[in-house]
Amino acid sequence: MIIAIANQKGGVGKTTTAINLAASIAVSERKTLLLDMDSQSNATTGMGISYGELDSHIYHVLIGKKRLEEVIRKTEIPFLDIIPSHPDLIGAEVELLDLNEKESVLKNHLIRIKSHYSYIIIDCPPSLGLLTINALVGSDRVLIPLQCEYFALEGLALLLRTIAIIKRRLNPDLEILGVLLTMFDKRNSLSFRVHEEVKRYFSKEIFSTVIPRNVRLIEASSYGKPVLLYDINSKGAESYLDLAVEVIERT
Repeated sequence: MIIAIANQKGGVGKTTTAINLAASIAVSERKTLLLDMDSQSNATTGMGISYGELDSHIYHVLIGKKRLEEVIRKTEIPFLDIIPSHPDLIGAEVELLDLNEKESVLKNHLIRIKSHYSYIIIDCPPSLGLLTINALVGSDRVLIPLQCEYFALEGLALLLRTIAIIKRRLNPDLEILGVLLTMFDKRNSLSFRVHEEVKRYFSKEIFSTVIPRNVRLIEASSYGKPVLLYDINSKGAESYLDLAVEVIERT
């Protein structure tokens, strides 16, 4: 099962979700791969890998210099591997433009390794450019994180329209796995209002799990660790473990 974590709006907890969902699935002893498709490389550094020390990464795969299998790295969590990113990836958007099947480059690589993993989690860039399109074309499901703030639904229509176009033209098997509310603050009435509004629009798609605004999640990323390795007793760790259960049940 290949799951893209996508939202063109930045700051919604997309990378945090990719890292911690992948780690939470892996601790259930399901072989999992985290693929960083964002040139900011936050999922890479969030797993304790310095992109400055890398001699190969996803950019080399997309431009045809490496096979996907050659850039997979182990992590300190058993059952969890990672394909790291690098700021060079920003150039891939331009370099892919001249290819005939530019939207399917990633999919053609993933086909070879898909059977090796129970789950492949893709952290998409905060845009709807060619890299995100490649991720969606190569995925079975898309998970949409939404921050509990006033403009939570802003721009979501564009993402849903993009998903519908990709499903119609390039990937008929693509489905929305669910909508995940992130950065929920129970002390803030706005979080509850956003929750109710999203439930009204996405009653079937919304996950029961809500990710709280939790300082441990922020600290864990700065230490290059999933929150499970940083503070397994935190609310953030508990929430992502619950999300992993829901994702496994839905898939």
